[in-house]
Amino acid sequence: MRGWPGNGAPPLVLDASGSVAHLVSRRYARCVALAVVALAMTDYIDRQIVVSTFPYLKKSWGLSDTALGALVTTVSVAIAVFALPAARLADRWGRVRTIAAMGSAWSLAALACAVSGNYAQLFAARSLLGVGEAGYGPAGAALLSGYFPQRLRATVLSVFQAAGPLGSVLGVVLGGVMAGNLGWRVTLGAFGVPGLLLALAFLKVRDYRAPAVSRADGAGTADSGAGEGLTGDQTRSGRPALAATVRELFRSRTAVWCYLGGALNLVVLSTFYTWLPSYLGRAYGLSSAQAGMRAALFILAGFVGAIVFGHLADRCAAGRPRRRLMVPAVLAAGAWGLLFTAFGVLGPGGGQYALIVVAGLPVAAALGTAPAAVIDVVHPSVRATAVGMATLVQNLFGLAVGPLLTGLLSDAFGLQTALAVMPLFCLAAAAAFRIGSRSYEKDFAAVSGGGPEPVAPGTHERELST
Repeated sequence: MRGWPGNGAPPLVLDASGSVAHLVSRRYARCVALAVVALAMTDYIDRQIVVSTFPYLKKSWGLSDTALGALVTTVSVAIAVFALPAARLADRWGRVRTIAAMGSAWSLAALACAVSGNYAQLFAARSLLGVGEAGYGPAGAALLSGYFPQRLRATVLSVFQAAGPLGSVLGVVLGGVMAGNLGWRVTLGAFGVPGLLLALAFLKVRDYRAPAVSRADGAGTADSGAGEGLTGDQTRSGRPALAATVRELFRSRTAVWCYLGGALNLVVLSTFYTWLPSYLGRAYGLSSAQAGMRAALFILAGFVGAIVFGHLADRCAAGRPRRRLMVPAVLAAGAWGLLFTAFGVLGPGGGQYALIVVAGLPVAAALGTAPAAVIDVVHPSVRATAVGMATLVQNLFGLAVGPLLTGLLSDAFGLQTALAVMPLFCLAAAAAFRIGSRSYEKDFAAVSGGGPEPVAPGTHERELST
């Protein structure tokens, strides 16, 4: 395959393993993955860059820590509210169209943040930023899951999810430098235009065609778009109707525990991504730029940890599939030990900072592994919706909780005490992943055994010949 075919070309088709049949070239798949990761980075830059402006917003508008934390929480709440509708749109309307639309929406919202005249307007613009980001994670994960084989799924999605820590690093570091030199307004809107251009470029990426879910057992035939072979729970397009979709999302016990475990883990991750720069500034007497650079090492460790431990989960799963979830379970417990020691036992100093940075590795271990396990145990036709459900739960009960709850605890007991208490959520996440691992192999076998019927010989070659 040459070039970068547009959506006018015939859609790609999934095989029984849930990956694109007769894979497109590795170069093409990697180019798509690179574009997905690059746009995700602008997502997290726009989401995270506000934390570097906290000292300036606090001084300009006299805001409390609770009000500042709410600027991060509102993004997560908006993502949670719109995640399922946006994810279902991705499954029905198309993944690449959804990516282009969502990326454009959050980039325009980032520009609106820059011209906010008061706290209420900034809060509203940040909420709209979350609306735009709601469908990107599910659509991007579903797109990549089709382009790469199942045996690499946790690795590929960990690379995708690692764009979060990397984008957060850039947001914190560049935000700290830019806010001090260019002001908070320019800082908040700086990446709106690049994100908009990259989002529109996705209109040239080819989507794939998923098989439909059957009423009886979740098996189905490739969705032809013509409505052949429909069951009572399918729409006329061959896609699963709402009732069948909901059943599929919660049929698997593994998926449910992954929804919950991912959310609990993100309570801690969002807490430190949001408040660590402020803690370092207050406790260590650092400037905004210096605190951003120090905090960036913790976030960068998360970037490395997400990829390395995601790949480790894939390797461990080769011998015993349930180990794909045991890896994040063990590492979440380890993250609690490191963070509690740093903030509950030690005070500001070299020892504390070293433990903080090291803890950044295991605390991000579930970023790609949890959604990969969810995708493994649901039917390919509802992948984006399943990731959307994970996004809803993780944002509403994870990302939305961390920054705001930490702000409340900080106003009441001090920031260091708050950061010592919040890692308890890591232990709860470890328990959820451990329980989910017990049913993983059974749920995965159920989906694998109910894959789509084979497509006639030569069909895939004709589909990909354009």
